[in-house]
Amino acid sequence: MKLLYIILSLFSVLINAQIESIPKDSLTSSVDTLKVTQTSREDSLTASVDTLKKSNDIDEVTINQFSVKKLNSPISTDVYSQQFFRKNPTANMFEAIAMVNDVKPQLNCAVCNTGDIHINGLEGAYTMILIDGMPIVSSLSTVYGLSGIPNSLIDRIEVTKGPASSIYGSEAMGGVINIITKNALQAPDFATDVMTGNQGEINLDIAKKVFDNKNFSSLLSLNYFYFGNRIDQNKDNFTDTPLQNRISVFNKWNFKRKENRQASFALRYFYEDRFGGEMQWQKQNRGSDDVYGESIYTNRFEFFGIYQLPLKEKFLLQYSYNYHHQDSFYGNTSYLATQKVLFLQMNWEKQLGKHLLKSGTTLKSTFYDDNTPGTANLEGENQPMKSPIYGFYLEDEWEINDKNTLLLGYRYDYHKIHKSVHSPRVAWKFEPNPYHTLRLSFGTGFRVVNLFTEDHSALTGSREVVIADDLKPEKSLNTNLSYLMKIPIKDYFINVDVNGFYSYFNNKIVGDFDTEPDKIIYDNLAGHAISRGISADISTNWSLPIQLMFGVTYMDVYQENEGDKIQQLHAPKWSGTYNLSYQFANKFSMDLTGQFYGPMRLPTVPDDFRPEYSPWFTLMNIQLTKKFDNGFEIYGGIRNLLNFTPKNPILRPFDPFDNQVDDVASNPYGYSFDTTYGYAPMQGIRTFLGIRYQIR
Repeated sequence: MKLLYIILSLFSVLINAQIESIPKDSLTSSVDTLKVTQTSREDSLTASVDTLKKSNDIDEVTINQFSVKKLNSPISTDVYSQQFFRKNPTANMFEAIAMVNDVKPQLNCAVCNTGDIHINGLEGAYTMILIDGMPIVSSLSTVYGLSGIPNSLIDRIEVTKGPASSIYGSEAMGGVINIITKNALQAPDFATDVMTGNQGEINLDIAKKVFDNKNFSSLLSLNYFYFGNRIDQNKDNFTDTPLQNRISVFNKWNFKRKENRQASFALRYFYEDRFGGEMQWQKQNRGSDDVYGESIYTNRFEFFGIYQLPLKEKFLLQYSYNYHHQDSFYGNTSYLATQKVLFLQMNWEKQLGKHLLKSGTTLKSTFYDDNTPGTANLEGENQPMKSPIYGFYLEDEWEINDKNTLLLGYRYDYHKIHKSVHSPRVAWKFEPNPYHTLRLSFGTGFRVVNLFTEDHSALTGSREVVIADDLKPEKSLNTNLSYLMKIPIKDYFINVDVNGFYSYFNNKIVGDFDTEPDKIIYDNLAGHAISRGISADISTNWSLPIQLMFGVTYMDVYQENEGDKIQQLHAPKWSGTYNLSYQFANKFSMDLTGQFYGPMRLPTVPDDFRPEYSPWFTLMNIQLTKKFDNGFEIYGGIRNLLNFTPKNPILRPFDPFDNQVDDVASNPYGYSFDTTYGYAPMQGIRTFLGIRYQIR
């Protein structure tokens, strides 16, 4: 805390000195010239109070420097540009998304660091990850695919908190994260970004326009990440961070067509070799019970695109296909899995007076096979899952008047096992003046369950998996309330964005970690589950060289069955983010970013010596950046400034195969090896340094 006080004091001195050096008339003229734009580049992201009036722009407000936009829609959606995430540069989207309030990347295994993304306290299976509007990341790929999305691909990220099943169908009950990749027509001719750190990690991004003419452009991008140092700072004989060797090759084509009709397609190949385990593990130990290691080979291919038909009416064909193969060993437990997902969607859109009508038909076909009981029939024979889902949706966005907009949506899906599923949605936006916007939405959600691909603790082999009964699809009722207020104060203004959410679940699938310490028992909850809470984001928009952004979330996520209330695992009641940026002269800047978390319930075992709830903690980072006129940019800083790491993330690390678990003298409480307790990264304080360069 003393270090934080010193840093904040330094910021205060710099602010006062800078304010005194700026003439008052200069401040006024600077604010007047700020305008809302749709570009994500930091030097052109500006806004003014005057342009906050209702217009046809998609931006309701743009937060200067932070590159954050609020879409002008009845559904509350925030847009974060790549520049926002450069305040704390990371090697992949999974780590970067932690900068968004109420969006929590969760590490589910203290050995191989697999993870998912929680929104509103709900597990990662409730968050739909889209790439260019396509459901590329789902089911099996949520386990390891998220860390394979390099930030170099990203132009911007759209985050919708709360259910969106009427448009996207299953897997969108908690929220949607839509990753928009770079447009080849607008991308630089060449760009590169190289980053390393004191622990030996290397991240390399290279992007080059390979074709660029009057009809089309093609962008070829390569990302390579390597981390090969075995580090064990907590001395439990397990790697604190898994060794990783991964490569991602991305190629996108954008076409120029008459009347600005859309046309693009992209391909991506991803490969990763990941290992976490005992320090003495070698490749020859893979799959043996001599030395414990979790070794994962991942091969993944993606193809997706969009094509607007050459018709007077606006018809958009969206398509995607992905192939994901995983060859894994968790100790001596093998996990082999293959997933193929085909997605097709035809959209129609038309403006009729004050009504913006949208409708579409969808087909999502999933093939999934693995070597676990999850794909076995009642006789124990292997039976791959083939799950086509047919859908239809209709939506009407009705601009009643200058102050009121109403959205009515309905989706129908048909699943061969779960049959008909209905998902209506209603949303209302009230904007009495340019400084106040109220949004209210209500709807239902559903989720088709694929157990073994959604809960990594079922894969590690550290606990036996028990499926109590036939699992039924989950259903939910949801409501969200959002209030955006823009407070003008002299020559600047402050943005306050408050969101309340409430979801009620039936048939919620829960993993019982408590009844038997060596088992995970899955079943539909006989009672119900609730996710409720409120989040608030405060940010500044002014011409001063300092920009502030602070977010805080309070939530209560729990299950209730026969009068017993059980808090959701890894769902802290209090959490938040902070971001302070200071712009010095000569294109030199400093960024202080971080997240803080209150106590969260952890998967302990009976008579566990470890606390059931985590402590309060913060993950703080600081970065210095220098830009040059010739296109070069140098940046560096410190991650985890306060050096926080969780204690005892692995239970009985000295006996990973439970060879002495029945020895009462040495193990009186009957503990068994378990990797599910980890709740934060094991990497302590560390430095990083990087160079960017681009040619336009």
